[in-house]
Formats: sequence, structure tokens, C-alpha cells
Amino acid sequence: MKFADLLNAAIQRADIPLRFEPGAEEAVAKPITELLRAWLEAHEPAEVRTDSDRGRLALIGELVDELTGAKDVPSE
Repeated sequence: MKFADLLNAAIQRADIPLRFEPGAEEAVAKPITELLRAWLEAHEPAEVRTDSDRGRLALIGELVDELTGAKDVPSE
């Protein structure tokens, strides 16, 4: 499943008046997705020096790929 599908489903379950407007889910999801991406990227190591840095960078890359829809979110 794509992250955008999970986010849109959560927005649809929310009790917000805009949810019945065409495109409302996407309008609400966009700033949330942008915020999450900025938050993840803020945790990227400034310089990759250790295995831990490489692992963190790889994990952030995977999470950003899921966030942007480039990869599916793992189901388990």
C-alpha cells in the first residue's frame, strides 16, 4: 500500500467538513507530506562517516521513498 493511500484514508475518516469537497484529501495531505519529508531530511547526517550514519541515511531514503510513493509501505 502507498503512504498516500494510508494518509488519504485517515483524512477521510477524520471529522472535517472539507472531506466532501473534490480534492480535499489531496489538499490536506500535501502539507502533511511536505512536513514529514522535511522532518525526515532534517535528520540526515551532515557527513556520512560511520556505518551508523550510512544506515540512518539508508533508512531515511527508504522512508522518503514510501512517503513520495516511489515504494510501497511494508505490510508487516
